[in-house]
Amino acid sequence: MPFHPSRPVQALGAVVALGVLLGACAAATPAPLPSSHHPTSSSPTPVGTTAPTLTPPVTTPARAFDASAAYRLVERLAEIGPRDAVSTAYRRAANLVADELTALGYTVTKQNVPVPAGTSWGVKVPSGTTVNVVADPPGFDPHRPHIVLGAHLDTVPQAPGAEDNASGVAVLVELARMLRDQPAKLPVRLVAFGAEESRGSGWQWYAFGSRYFVDSLDVAQRKAVRGMVALDRVGRLTTAVPVCHGGRGSTAVADDLRAAATIRTKSCVNRASDHVSFERVGIAAARIGSVPYDQYHSSKDVSRVVDPRQLGRSATVVWTWLRGRDDQPSRRT
Repeated sequence: MPFHPSRPVQALGAVVALGVLLGACAAATPAPLPSSHHPTSSSPTPVGTTAPTLTPPVTTPARAFDASAAYRLVERLAEIGPRDAVSTAYRRAANLVADELTALGYTVTKQNVPVPAGTSWGVKVPSGTTVNVVADPPGFDPHRPHIVLGAHLDTVPQAPGAEDNASGVAVLVELARMLRDQPAKLPVRLVAFGAEESRGSGWQWYAFGSRYFVDSLDVAQRKAVRGMVALDRVGRLTTAVPVCHGGRGSTAVADDLRAAATIRTKSCVNRASDHVSFERVGIAAARIGSVPYDQYHSSKDVSRVVDPRQLGRSATVVWTWLRGRDDQPSRRT
């Protein structure tokens, strides 16, 4: 079903964009995981013992996107250094993001994901366990209609990953703050995915975290996901925000994001991020981001590569869509 933005949503998107101005990996659809890497019956590990109670104000507009706060999180994640999915550095980053989301009042769990050894961009990487950091709003029921918003937290072994993908994670966390203050029409489940980066030449060795997450959902939970958006490489300034779909499923989410946008966007097909894990099981999904840059997957992917204005512009596209999204499943193909 097409998305039709209302005037209040457009006005709020303009406020977000104004706040920004003032504050300032592609082949076939991934194959299923090997049987040894499918979810088990174990439950995610809770972060903390009790979830804080939160009563968000629903009549007061959310404070505009804070580009400076998002950029500071980019810096903090990049300072940790390369974050291969099974590394100690990745665990540090996962803990940092979990703490940020817990402080915002979300119920945060860490979902353990088995990852095989392999070669990531020319560098041998070991097997081990990574984690997905999953943040749910208070009272969340995964069997009821909701949106999934995700960003991968890992990097290739040689890159500190400011743009790829601390930028996406930083926008995810700032949107979490805005959604806390003013929830969308549908609940939004936020996930920082592990092991998005390829560990081999075959697509069966790609996007482990998001495929594990999707495979862990029962049939009713999958049906409850009304759409998914992956924030991946959203920090390079460009004239139009890339809004991509995987090309092998419904384009509804990508279409609706562009229709709701109050700033310029461009359509693209991209099969190189976590949205493909959802698309392969019939869940409409899209990717925000993917602007080419010379420092991609290198030691030079540091904070100065990221432009805070682009963080805000990417967030604005998602925010205007989230604020107007109803509970109808997307059916367009």
